[in-house]
Amino acid sequence: MGTGDTSGDRHTLAAGSAVQCDQDKDDIGPASAPPRIYITSEIRLFREGIYAILARESRVDVVGCGSGSDALAEIGKLRPELALLDMTGDECLALPRKLRGILPALRVVAVAVSGLGADVIACAEAGICGYVAQDGNVEHLVGTIMRALGGELVCPPQIQAMLFDRVAALSSSRPPRPSGEALTRREQEIAVMIARGLQNKEIARCLCLGTATVKNHVHNILQKLKVQRRSEIFGRCFDVDPWREGIAGTGMPARRARGSA
Repeated sequence: MGTGDTSGDRHTLAAGSAVQCDQDKDDIGPASAPPRIYITSEIRLFREGIYAILARESRVDVVGCGSGSDALAEIGKLRPELALLDMTGDECLALPRKLRGILPALRVVAVAVSGLGADVIACAEAGICGYVAQDGNVEHLVGTIMRALGGELVCPPQIQAMLFDRVAALSSSRPPRPSGEALTRREQEIAVMIARGLQNKEIARCLCLGTATVKNHVHNILQKLKVQRRSEIFGRCFDVDPWREGIAGTGMPARRARGSA
C-alpha cells in the first residue's frame, strides 16, 4: 500500500468534528431565561436603588419597579415570577394578597424586615415566601430570591421555632369538626329514608335489617345531628348511592341491600 498524503483526511475529520460540535451545541438548546422580578416600594429612592443594583445581576431580570398602586396596575401586564416588597410602607402586609389576586402564581419576598420574630410571622401570615433582613446584602437578596422561586425558605432556628409555635396555636384554636359530618355510610342510608318519612319497620324491610338494629342506628343519627326528634330530619339531603333513589316512592329497595349493618 502507498503512503499518500493524509492531510486531506485530517482536514475532513477536523471539519466533521467541528460540525459535530456545532450540532451538540444546538442540541443543548438556549439557556433558560433568568426569573423576572418586579420591585415595589413607596420610597422612590429605595426602589430605584435596588433596581440599579439588580440590573447588574445576570441571575435575575428586573422588569419594573413602582409604588404599591403602580404594582397593582402593572403586575398583570409584566407578569413577573416574583415581586420584591419593601416592608417599610404602611399597607405593605395587605399588598401580597392583592397582587396574587391578579397573578396567583406570583412569589413575594419582603425586603428590610426587622429582626423581630413577630414581624417575620406577620410576613408569613400575609403570604410572603421569603424575607431579607434590614442588614442583608445584595448576595443575600439574590440568594433569597432564588430560594423563594425554588420553594425554599431559609431563616434562623429561633424564627423556625416561632413559626411552628404559631401553626400549633392556630391548629388548637380551630373549632371541633361538626358531629353531623360523622355519619357512617349506613347511617346516611337510614337518615335519607327518615328524611323521606319512612318508619323504622319500613326502613328495616328495605335494608333487610332487624328493627332493633335500625332503632340503634336512628338513635346514633339523632345524637350526631344534635336533634331531638326524627321529624327534625325531614327534608334534609344526605349523600347516598344513586341506586337507592327509588326507595322513597315504594318503600321497597331497588335491589337487596349490600354490606353489614
